[in-house]
Amino acid sequence: MAQGSRKAVISAILVNAIITVLKALAALATHSAAMTNEAVHSLMDTLNQVFLLIGLRRGGQPVDQTYAFGHGQKKYLWNLWSAIGLFSIGCGLGLAHAWHAYHQLHTVERPVSLSILGLDIASIWISAVVLAIALVLEGYVLLVAGKEFFTRMRGAGVRNPFRYLRESDDPTLLAVLLEDSIAVTGVILAATGITMTQITGNRLWDIGFSVIIAAMLGVAAIFLGMINMRFLTSIRDRVAERAFASICNAHPEIEQFHDLRSIIVDETHTVIVAEVELREERLIGDMRARIDAHERALLDRVPEGRRTDKVREYAGTRAVIQATLERTERVIDELEAELKARCPQVFHLTVEVEGIASESSLDRPETL
Repeated sequence: MAQGSRKAVISAILVNAIITVLKALAALATHSAAMTNEAVHSLMDTLNQVFLLIGLRRGGQPVDQTYAFGHGQKKYLWNLWSAIGLFSIGCGLGLAHAWHAYHQLHTVERPVSLSILGLDIASIWISAVVLAIALVLEGYVLLVAGKEFFTRMRGAGVRNPFRYLRESDDPTLLAVLLEDSIAVTGVILAATGITMTQITGNRLWDIGFSVIIAAMLGVAAIFLGMINMRFLTSIRDRVAERAFASICNAHPEIEQFHDLRSIIVDETHTVIVAEVELREERLIGDMRARIDAHERALLDRVPEGRRTDKVREYAGTRAVIQATLERTERVIDELEAELKARCPQVFHLTVEVEGIASESSLDRPETL
């Protein structure tokens, strides 16, 4: 989890907690359906971001005996609970309150003004001040999340923000960005509904815009749920796979690769597995010199008088095995080093060497 996303989440929690209290007080004072749903909206945002922060902390725990690849996917699980649970609840509460307000449309009078410290203040001004404060604070949090989002987007070499929104591997940052965008939109909608009610005297404007605000929470729940479900179903890292293929195609000792697969554990951890076949003429190279060197080293450890034919046969066989393993390990180490340099998110690479490619140099006279 990037530090920038954590900063965006903490900023959102603090700001939304303040805004929730202000909107709730204004809703109690003005009896506005739109303001009430905005208070519910901000409360759900606050709780959701608390869930995101818990997910970040749980997901950042290191590898242990139970979790061989770390706890990264816990982040997606907490995000999923948050999106489907809290936002769905917020949508339901908002729609229920709008329905209740509609049925009390002609039975409950909305206060025109309130007496505060001996001063009569019009309820429209209370709503206006609270919404203005909310717009400034929500705008600040959106700016923090937006800067981090565009920094990541440029780092990934993507120019289209909508494309990066679909393809980004950090659903926590996307959740904060989407929530803050909806929050700013919700403030504007609430202000529009309250203003239209004030101008026309028809409270249906207030109730209608409160329904739109509640519906936005439902849309957010579906969208965020889809994003996090995507990362909980063993999605492949196509970028890392293409990088591995490119490295293998350029490597002089690899004839071909196949059965290439990958799994994204979280945005900083990708696991890759593949099978490779080595190129005989490049693999042999200085192999004879390596085998002879290992054989001499082994025989030097045995006194001259004990170097029987059986000992020499053992030393020769072991030298072949040792030289082959060293050469194979070097090829794998080169693959791993270059892949991690290109794709830092790859933290585990498993390569199975199947041996020499089926079309050997003995079958190709032009290579002899």
